[in-house]
Amino acid sequence: MVNATVANILNKFHENEHLKSQETYAPTATPLLDVEEQHEEDAYSLTFLNIILISCIILAYIIKERKLYFLPESAAAMLLGTAVGFIVNVFVQDVTLFKFSPEFFFFVLLPPIIFEAGYGLDKQGFFENIGAITMYAVFGTIISTFTVGYLVYLCGRHGYIDNISTSNPWEGLLFGALISAVDPVATLSIMSNPELQCNKLLYSLVFGESVLNDAVAIVLFNTFKNFYDPDTPDLSRWDIPKVFISFLSTSVFSILVGGALGLCTSYLYKHSNLKNYPNMESTLLFLMCYLCYAVGESLGLSGIMALFFNGIVLSHYNSHNLSESSKHATEQIFATLATISETIVFLYMGMGVFTGRFADWNWRFSLFAMMFCLIGRFLNIFPLSFILNIFRERNKSHISKKMQSVLWFAGLRGAIAFALAENFPGDNRDTYATGTLSICFMTTIICGGFTERMLAVTGMKENHDDKNILDDREVEDGEEETFFDDNNFAIFSSPSKDMEEAYRGIKKVVNKFDKKYLVPKFGGELDSPKPKETTVERKLELELETMTSKKNSDIDDDNIIDEFELEPMPIGNENGRARSSFL
Repeated sequence: MVNATVANILNKFHENEHLKSQETYAPTATPLLDVEEQHEEDAYSLTFLNIILISCIILAYIIKERKLYFLPESAAAMLLGTAVGFIVNVFVQDVTLFKFSPEFFFFVLLPPIIFEAGYGLDKQGFFENIGAITMYAVFGTIISTFTVGYLVYLCGRHGYIDNISTSNPWEGLLFGALISAVDPVATLSIMSNPELQCNKLLYSLVFGESVLNDAVAIVLFNTFKNFYDPDTPDLSRWDIPKVFISFLSTSVFSILVGGALGLCTSYLYKHSNLKNYPNMESTLLFLMCYLCYAVGESLGLSGIMALFFNGIVLSHYNSHNLSESSKHATEQIFATLATISETIVFLYMGMGVFTGRFADWNWRFSLFAMMFCLIGRFLNIFPLSFILNIFRERNKSHISKKMQSVLWFAGLRGAIAFALAENFPGDNRDTYATGTLSICFMTTIICGGFTERMLAVTGMKENHDDKNILDDREVEDGEEETFFDDNNFAIFSSPSKDMEEAYRGIKKVVNKFDKKYLVPKFGGELDSPKPKETTVERKLELELETMTSKKNSDIDDDNIIDEFELEPMPIGNENGRARSSFL
C-alpha cells in the first residue's frame, strides 16, 4: 500500500516536471505589434508632456515680464496641470505616465531643489538669523504638528469628520506632520522680485524656515510612521519621549552625514587636479551630491537635511576649488535643474486632481483641515515671535506684528506634503491625500496670489533710500549697537555689552578656527579684504582738504577733484557687500 502511494507521488512529480519543461522550452510568440504600439503611445505621451512643460516655462516668463503678481508661476503650473489632467483622464486609458509618483519625486525631483537651496544660500543672512529660523522650523513645526494632529483626531472621534480613524491618534499625528511641511515657493517667487523691495529680514526668515521645515516635517512623519500600528492605537506615556529622541538623533546624524560628505568632496577637489578637466569636475560634483542624498536615505536618516547642509559646506569650501568655467557651469546647472523640477512637481500636482482617481474626496475633511492648519500656524508664529522679540530691540531686527502676519500668511503647503500623503499608511489614504491636495491648491493660489497685496498692506516693502547705515564710530556708553547683514540691514541688536561681546567672541573664534584649520585643508578664502574707510567724519576731512587745496593753488577746472557728497555710505567691498569667512 505504501509502495503504491509512493509510486503515485513519483509519477505525478515526473508528469509535473515534464509539463514544466514543455512550458520552459516552448517557443513564445512575442506580440511584436503590441510592443510597437505601446512604444508609439509612450512617444506621443512624452511629446505631449514636453509641450506642456514648455508651455509652463513660457507662462512663467509672461507672468514675470508682465508682473502678474496675483498669479504666481507655481499656481499657474497647477492650474494648467489640472486642465491637462482632465483631458488625459477623458481620452487616455493608461494614465501611469501622468500620475504623481512619490518615489520619483523624492529620488529624482526633490534632490536638485534642496541642494540648490543650500548651495545658493545667503549664508550671512541665514546664520545671522539661525536662532529665529530654528525656532520657527523646529519648535514651530512640532507645535503645528501636534495642534493639527490632535484636532483632526478629536473631530473624527466626535463624528465631525468621516473616513478617518476614531481610535488611533497616530493617524492624526501623521497627517499633522505632513501638512506642517511649509513650501512657500509661490510666496518666495513674489518676494524675490527686486522691484517689490521686500524686507530683507522677512525674506530671510521665510526662506530659512521653509528649507529647514521641510526636512523637520519629513523626519517627524517617518518617525511617527515607525511608531504607527493599527492594532495598538493607544499612546503610552513613553511613546512621545521616544519620538523626540528619535527625531533629534535622526536630525543630528543627518547633518553630520551631509557635512562629512561635503568635507570629503572638498578635500578631494582641493588636493587633486580635477580643475584641469572641467567636464569631469562638474560631473563628479553632481554625482557626489546625489550620493549624499542616497546615503542619508539608505541609513534611515533624512536625505533632505543631509543634502541641504552638504550644499552649504560645498558652497563655503569647494566652490573655491573649482575652475572658473566649472564654477559658473555648476551654478547654472543646479539652478536650471531646480527650476525644471519645481515646474514638473506643480504640474503633476495639478494633474493629480484627475489622474489620481481617488476613491473618496472628503470636502468636509479638507475644510476642517485647512482651518486647523491656520490655527496651528497661528500658534506657531505669534507665540514664538513674542519669545524671540524679548532678545531683539525695536528696530529692524524686531519681528513686528505686521511681519508676523506675513509669516503666518506665507505658510503655504506644497509638493512635499502631497508626496508624504501619497505614502500615507492605512485604509484612509485617499481621505488624507485629497485633503492635502485641496490645501495645497488653496494656499498656493489664494495665499500666493495675495502675497504682493499683503506686503503692501503690512508695509513690508522697503525704500532703498531709507536703509540703516553702519559707520565706524565707537559705541558710547549706554548706547546700543546693531549688527548688520550683507546689505547693511539690521538683523540683531545687542541689548547689553555682555551679549555684544559674547556674540563677537563666538563669531571670532569660529572664523579663526575655520581659517586656521579648515580652509587650508578643504578650500575657501583665507582672508577677507578690509572694508574701505568711508565714514562721515573721514568724508568731511577729505572735503576740507579739497577746499584748502583749491584756495592755495590755481588748478585748471578739468583737474579739480569732484566734491564728495555728504550722504554717508555703507561699509563694504567694491560691490557694497560685507564679506564673512564662515558665518
